[in-house]
Amino acid sequence: MNELKECTEKMFEDIKHIDEEGNEYWFARELMPLLGYSKWERFTNAINNAKTSCVKSGYDINDHFPEVGKMVQIGSKTSRKLVDYKLSRYACYLIVQNGDSRKEAIALGQTYFAIQTRKQELSEKEYNELTEDEKRLYQRNLTRKGNYSLNIAAKNAGVKNFDKFHNSGYKGLYNGETANDIAKRKKLRYREDILDNMGSDELIANLFRISQTEQKLRNENINLENEANETHYKVGKEIRNTIRKLGGTMPENLPTPKKSLKELEKENKKSKD
Repeated sequence: MNELKECTEKMFEDIKHIDEEGNEYWFARELMPLLGYSKWERFTNAINNAKTSCVKSGYDINDHFPEVGKMVQIGSKTSRKLVDYKLSRYACYLIVQNGDSRKEAIALGQTYFAIQTRKQELSEKEYNELTEDEKRLYQRNLTRKGNYSLNIAAKNAGVKNFDKFHNSGYKGLYNGETANDIAKRKKLRYREDILDNMGSDELIANLFRISQTEQKLRNENINLENEANETHYKVGKEIRNTIRKLGGTMPENLPTPKKSLKELEKENKKSKD
């Protein structure tokens, strides 16, 4: 099933364009069939919802969804202008989050663009050249930032019991396991952070859970604690289902690194002293 993952990445990479300044982009009409849409009208619904999400996140839609036109021939003497969009990677990410989740291609796109978007602070080449421990440190930093934003969104949604809220997400992603269950399975010491004891792939799955939950809480204007908990659980469950569709390893079956990130950070600090 790793072939499916490679095939998915290749599909999206094959239609990627690079402009004169080295910025990558995708044309909406080329992306549309890959995401399982046959009608432009339906695909524009996902685009419009993505634009709304973009504005709510504080970004300018003109930076991520600039409209472009293409002249196409209709018959021998007639042509007309077709509306298209020059999409940034972030725009593609928002579109797949607002697409029809029943389509398998949307689930694949969600995984691809979410992971790639979270790597964008480093180039793909730079990220791939990192060691596993360096990837862990990098992804852990992103989860810290993500959890900070998620907690703000959860508070605004009426959450008071944050342990229950976060456990809802873990239960969805880890097939019913709470944070304490995960810690016990990993044989961690009391109050040792489970995220500090995850490999890069497991951290990426949790980063996906964190970012998607935050976005749903904000975009759907959730303001009831029970509803926020249920949203977190459902997001975790959907990500688990996506991993299954991709043929990936379930997060509870991924290996626990021999050293926690706290240990690695201490070692790095000593080596610099």
